[in-house]
Amino acid sequence: MVKGAISHHMVSPLPPARLWKAIAKDPHNLMPKIMPQIISSIVVLEGDGGVGTVKQANFTDAIKDFSYWKERVDEIDEEKTVCKYSVIEGGLIGKKVKSSTFKLQFEDGANGGSVCKLDGEFEAIEDGPPMEDERIKETIVNMEGMFKAVEAYLVANPDAYV
Repeated sequence: MVKGAISHHMVSPLPPARLWKAIAKDPHNLMPKIMPQIISSIVVLEGDGGVGTVKQANFTDAIKDFSYWKERVDEIDEEKTVCKYSVIEGGLIGKKVKSSTFKLQFEDGANGGSVCKLDGEFEAIEDGPPMEDERIKETIVNMEGMFKAVEAYLVANPDAYV
């Protein structure tokens, strides 16, 4: 098996606490609302948002390679605003990768803003790169697009997730 990684930082003028609440704590309510063209629903299948919680994100036809993925929260640290999760079914699991895990961390940035760090690890099903360079770039663009959609929503709704 060949392993691969992805790492990307996104800077925001918003404080980490607001982004944390929106992205890590309430994506099942927020994401389908602000991105209905891509995410039709996110359903909490088990758990209360803490470690062990399983959610299923259901995607529209805009996503060509898969229609859903299930993710499990592996770690959540409210104080450090860190969330780790694994995609356990759907997505590219079983197609290109055996496993994938992601870590989101929100840190203080300049002028009251924040830095969101996204790190991912993948294990390929077969020998060779787990994801082509284009697939990695696409993943970063998609994650950044979701991040920017949340940021735009929070800027337009200053009382949300305070």
